Amino acid sequence: MPDVRITHRTTYTYARPVGLITHRLMLRPQDSHDLRLHEATIDIDPLPASSRWAHDVFGNSVCLIDWAPGLRSNHLSIVSRLSLTHYPPGVAQPRNTLDPGAEFYPFAYPAEELPDLGALAAPQLPDPEGAVLAWGRQFLGHGSAIRTLPLLEAMTRAIKATFAYRSREEEGTQPATETLSRGSGTCRDFALLMMEAARSLGLAARFVSGYLYNGAGQMQQGAGATHAWCGIYLPGAGWVEFDPTNGVVSGSNLIRVGVTRTPAQAVPVSGGFVGDPIDPLGMEVEVTAEVVG
Repeated sequence: MPDVRITHRTTYTYARPVGLITHRLMLRPQDSHDLRLHEATIDIDPLPASSRWAHDVFGNSVCLIDWAPGLRSNHLSIVSRLSLTHYPPGVAQPRNTLDPGAEFYPFAYPAEELPDLGALAAPQLPDPEGAVLAWGRQFLGHGSAIRTLPLLEAMTRAIKATFAYRSREEEGTQPATETLSRGSGTCRDFALLMMEAARSLGLAARFVSGYLYNGAGQMQQGAGATHAWCGIYLPGAGWVEFDPTNGVVSGSNLIRVGVTRTPAQAVPVSGGFVGDPIDPLGMEVEVTAEVVG
């Protein structure tokens, strides 16, 4: 049950003072059985005129901030600080709680849950040549008895083993078909590939954004930055998290902040400015996540 402190700093700079319009922040995790949030603060410079909290369509906490219409600034700094205790489920939890009816693939979701899973159980991106479907089907093997968890574990570890991690400054997530053709990507690209492959097999999947911290003696890809992985819904076990960037199932060091249908819905900081297209000089993101107890 580690105590974790996270600081997430986002800084924008502009060539000349610009007007700032509404920004949307998804930086606050939900207090839950696996995460106890002790403190959450957000410091913003220049100081906004107003802020308001809301829950989005997925139940995530989002903060909407606005500045006075006449304000102009050559910078914007947003610093989120979190203090929390993490109660990771552990790798044995999915195996111990999985419904017997879902132990083998394929299985049917309960009739009362299927409508709620909705679009999460269907591919969201074009796959005209069936490349993503074919990639996902390779993990089915040729036997008649396919265990669900080993199937998903193999998919998770295959991404880690066969794809090269490449950091990318550009915003957005590349389509799963592009990740397959390039053989490389970022954590969000790998999460989307696994989501779309799982969906092509009829499994409900969602995008998860948050943070990854290193435990004693650990050095994981994505620690010290915002991180992305995916959750797949398995009856009995619920939403089981898979981190294909690190080949980890039900990772103990993942701090969930947002869960969405697509990566574009989980951007930590988004907004705009009033000025010329050449005014932005750059954006810097710095994240520290450390175990303090």
